[in-house]
Amino acid sequence: MHPGLFARSWLTLVLLGSACGYRFTAPGGPLPDGLKAVQAPMFANRTAEPAAETLFTQAFREQLVRAGTLGDDASDARVEGTVLAVSSMPLVASPGKLTSYRLVAIAELKLLRNGSQLAAAVVQAEEDVPAGADPLLTDANRQAGLHRLAQTMMREGYERLCSGW
Repeated sequence: MHPGLFARSWLTLVLLGSACGYRFTAPGGPLPDGLKAVQAPMFANRTAEPAAETLFTQAFREQLVRAGTLGDDASDARVEGTVLAVSSMPLVASPGKLTSYRLVAIAELKLLRNGSQLAAAVVQAEEDVPAGADPLLTDANRQAGLHRLAQTMMREGYERLCSGW
């Protein structure tokens, strides 16, 4: 390829890309009431799922880091979270053959400042995970599915807290 042609092609792509209307912003937009950062203490776990609070808290803190809004103990606002439900049910494709599980989870988030609730969101999602004859592989698939579920739910939860939806 001719060097001049490559440079012109690259310049054309850059110009077209900058004119397409895309822009890079933090996910979820700004926090309500002019908040710049929020604390995210460990979530409560109202389920029988061991360590669900750790998984969901970590996923929510990752959203705060992406948005640049993760605060510390000195922050004047916090988000309290509660994992309300985590369940799984087998999906049977044919009699006697288990092909997958459906994971379902529900969590509640509350944005608080000085004891007053500024926003709240209840998020729910589900994900199908493969099952098989090997129980260790099935459990690993379930744990990976629960991790993806927590990431998806906490992204939606953060966006809803920011938008007031």
